[in-house]
Amino acid sequence: MHMRSSKSYVIFHYRMNTEKKIVTRFAPSPTGSFHVGSARTALFNYLFARKHHGKFILRIEDTDKERSKKEYEEEIIDSLSWLGIDHDEIHRQSERTDVYKKYIQKLIDDDFAYISKEEPQEEGKRSEVIRFRNPHKKVSFKDLILGTIEFDTTDLGDFVIAKDMDTPLYNLTVVVDDFELGITHVIRGQDHISNTPRQILLLEAIGATRPLYAHIPLILASDRSKLSKRHGATSVLEYKEMGYMSEAFLNFLALIGWNPGTDEEIFSFEQLIEKFELEKVHKGSGIFNPEKLDWVNKEHLKLLTEIEIEIAIKKVLPSELKQIEGYSEEIFSKIIPIVIERISKWSDIATLVKEGELEYYFTQPSYDSAQLVWKKSTAEDAKKYLEKVIELLETMNTEDFNSLTVKDTLWSYAEEIGKGDVLWPMRVALSGKDRSPDPFMISEVLGKDETIKRIKIAIEKL
Repeated sequence: MHMRSSKSYVIFHYRMNTEKKIVTRFAPSPTGSFHVGSARTALFNYLFARKHHGKFILRIEDTDKERSKKEYEEEIIDSLSWLGIDHDEIHRQSERTDVYKKYIQKLIDDDFAYISKEEPQEEGKRSEVIRFRNPHKKVSFKDLILGTIEFDTTDLGDFVIAKDMDTPLYNLTVVVDDFELGITHVIRGQDHISNTPRQILLLEAIGATRPLYAHIPLILASDRSKLSKRHGATSVLEYKEMGYMSEAFLNFLALIGWNPGTDEEIFSFEQLIEKFELEKVHKGSGIFNPEKLDWVNKEHLKLLTEIEIEIAIKKVLPSELKQIEGYSEEIFSKIIPIVIERISKWSDIATLVKEGELEYYFTQPSYDSAQLVWKKSTAEDAKKYLEKVIELLETMNTEDFNSLTVKDTLWSYAEEIGKGDVLWPMRVALSGKDRSPDPFMISEVLGKDETIKRIKIAIEKL
């Protein structure tokens, strides 16, 4: 295989092709879980078709009767539905056996293929297959991403295209379907490049128009190894269960191997359609970065309205939180901005609840008195500082008691004594935690009376 850049030719050829209505296809095999690499291939095909007001076809390649399972097909369809990738047509290869049979017969009749007597691998097994008669020539094609690619097909030999008249193999079914369904652009992973010369030979043999090819980069783990279960090779629906937003997941997938040529990284689905160009797809492999996925998802969370956030959080809120003594919807509504600031995805809420990070908003926290003392301070110091905090808080109006006014009231004193010396014991008194939102925010949620009550309990402990 040889590749050379031919960008000007590619763009010209691409423009010639766009005079026809663009038709792309996503053609998964239902032989296993639907993973991120397949989802990204579906996305790129979808974005390209929708940008050019074309057609996007879902083709289930289920001719492998032993490995294809209905539950995997359902998972593919459910995953695409969650992502919002809607198809204009759906076809199943298992329902097109008669179509392939017609083409096999024509290839045999035209002497492009023949029934080959084979040595059976096992006793009692079939000893015939159908092979394509290889013309042993060089073929080249213009890849919209990689440039011109050339192959010498001699090494392929007379390759098998069907086990028998009723059992076509992958390369033949792909060629027939791409031709019959009017596919103009074949957008798929670079692992399919080696299939392309066989498919071009078959296209020529059946007299089909050659589609344009665009082989997109593979997705690798952060250490540049093949994706594994530990590095993102999780089924797409598991990301849904983990609490990622579909819009964010699509945004993240699009950025693996593509960018619009700017510093922009956060896009709505509509913006992705508008900005997507095959010429901007990278040649080299993309990296699956879980930290980047969390960041992208958090950025999408920030775009939601308060009502959307509240509805979404209540859907995933663990029942254990509601069973806490003192739980109230009123207090919960107050802590939603704090919760959204502390999560990257919806499932993080369950983690916060499990680790007791929300419990103290509803009930008096338990803690050891030693936690109240900041570094070089003493218990007597902490007690004195907290007494002064109460004195200052009691001067405030209940109606104006919020994080900003509490901070304004206490800040000068905290700076005079030492911010850690004053605010650390206050934080522990209110939350019982070494790490929590700042005491001003917690005070706003608790209100004036409960804030002062908890600080008094802390003073008693000291």
